[in-house]
Amino acid sequence: MERRTLIVLLGGIAALMVAMGIGRFAFTPILPMMMDHHLFSAAGAGYLASSNYLGYLIGAFVLTLVQVKGRSTLLFAGLIVSIATTWGMGVFHSLEAWLVLRSLSGLASAIVFVIASSIVLDRLSALQAGIFYGGVGAGILLTGLSVPLLARNSDWTEVWKGLGLISLILGLAAWYSLRDRHTGTQTLSSPHDHDHHPSAVRRVLICLMIAYGLEGLGYIVTGTYLVAFAKSVSSIQNIASLSWMLVGISATPSCVGWSMLASRWGKKWTLTVAMLLQSIGIAIPVLIPSSTAVLAGALMFGVTFMGITTLSVAFAKDLYPQNNRKIIGLLTTFFGLGQIIGPLIAGLLILGNSSYRTALIGAAFIIFLGALSLPLGIGRTDRKQLKLAK
Repeated sequence: MERRTLIVLLGGIAALMVAMGIGRFAFTPILPMMMDHHLFSAAGAGYLASSNYLGYLIGAFVLTLVQVKGRSTLLFAGLIVSIATTWGMGVFHSLEAWLVLRSLSGLASAIVFVIASSIVLDRLSALQAGIFYGGVGAGILLTGLSVPLLARNSDWTEVWKGLGLISLILGLAAWYSLRDRHTGTQTLSSPHDHDHHPSAVRRVLICLMIAYGLEGLGYIVTGTYLVAFAKSVSSIQNIASLSWMLVGISATPSCVGWSMLASRWGKKWTLTVAMLLQSIGIAIPVLIPSSTAVLAGALMFGVTFMGITTLSVAFAKDLYPQNNRKIIGLLTTFFGLGQIIGPLIAGLLILGNSSYRTALIGAAFIIFLGALSLPLGIGRTDRKQLKLAK
């Protein structure tokens, strides 16, 4: 690997750790601490999660509409907002302020994810792209390790501030690595460019967006409530942090593994298998409530959730290779729609039933439907027109 490519890769990983691993997912291991202080109910946690995903949706959707003239500048702005909102969660003490901060954090996450992907994927092979997306898992692992250490001699406010400082260090490294690299105006295709593609390609993209939207709806319920659920079924000390660290450990190398499988099986079937495995992983701890099942579910969730993102983005990029930023933004928009709906429904179900069972089983079923939509939808396309559907 060339030195410049390595620098860009490491910078991209750091950017994902800041905006995704910490900015988006640190809320999960800190959530039980905040709920223990009766700062909000399960429904309130759902509102906070959905506000983050609303910001994510807005950011992804806007990026499909506007022409980006300075990707480096936009990436810098996204990193700064992500760092500031992580720190700010420990400064403010009202649900209204947290809703605003989580919304802005989601907006920043979408900007960093889409723009960093656009910058970094220009230089990487499929296998290297898997390493890049492993940055989200590395960020989750970092939060799983950092949260209990920061909480040992302080409360939840200092945990947020500590993560803010960690984000600042990683954000500076990401900016140094990615600044002024491929930052010129990106040539975008016109809205009519899709007309030059076979109808089979458009059909595959529609099926992919449906599946990815259902993935967003289902997976985020687990991503939001996994740690809180773990505490409710296990007496093991620090099971919450342990389960979340396991998610990060398994997610970090998973993207490379799924990319290698996709090169042999094809993206359609690899995505289908990954989503089926994830639905099983979500259901197991609910059907067999035990510490072992919780850890097994965390492992299966971690192994699959970023692999599904990696494969979906790579699939979309293959469909429209000349317009990857816009297509990634469109795919992320559908994912964001699912993420908004999921926590809202789950929070109400948990509040109404005083149990995570219905919400998590529902999430597993939604992802199962998403998995089926790929072979059922794509499988009927004309394979002479679209070899990617194999």
